[in-house]
Amino acid sequence: MEEYVFQIMALAVLAIFYGAYLVKMAAQAMRGIRTNQVANRRGETHAVEMVMSIATVAVIIVQLASIALDWNWNAESFRIAGFVIGLVGCVFFIAAELGLGDSWRAGVPKEDDTQFVEDGIYGWSRNPAFLGFDLQYIGVCLMFLNALTIAFSIFAIVMLHLQILHEENYLSQRFGRAYLDYQGRVMRYFGRR
Repeated sequence: MEEYVFQIMALAVLAIFYGAYLVKMAAQAMRGIRTNQVANRRGETHAVEMVMSIATVAVIIVQLASIALDWNWNAESFRIAGFVIGLVGCVFFIAAELGLGDSWRAGVPKEDDTQFVEDGIYGWSRNPAFLGFDLQYIGVCLMFLNALTIAFSIFAIVMLHLQILHEENYLSQRFGRAYLDYQGRVMRYFGRR
């Protein structure tokens, strides 16, 4: 397969993924909802969210640079698998956005009143948006495998996991027993108990 085809495929994954994010943010802004609430709280949550934000922006820059420079060490079959994994990540992310409706936020909200959602994709994953991010990172990394995409993808995935732990703490405080029961039924990333 021609090299530029993989560049187009990777750019398509990124366009779908981040396009969905921006469209959701714009739609919520039109209804007076502030989607991006990263680093609203003080303390450890603030620090984790700040580093997570840096990681998620940095990985985009590295992904785009790797695509532009066609920097890849991987075989074609792995690159095709990466494209499929990236698209699956997009599906999880979009399903997560749609499933939460106007309760969807980036970061732990300080004052917003959100709904507890446990149906749809949230019946199978407590964190489908984060799973979508992880799959997108893994997919693009397989398509443009190099030292920087590996390092920055791992860094972003670790920071997103730390963010999940903070969000789970917030949700257990906010929704109490209902959220704790939900944790007992639905796995953090994917699956039911």
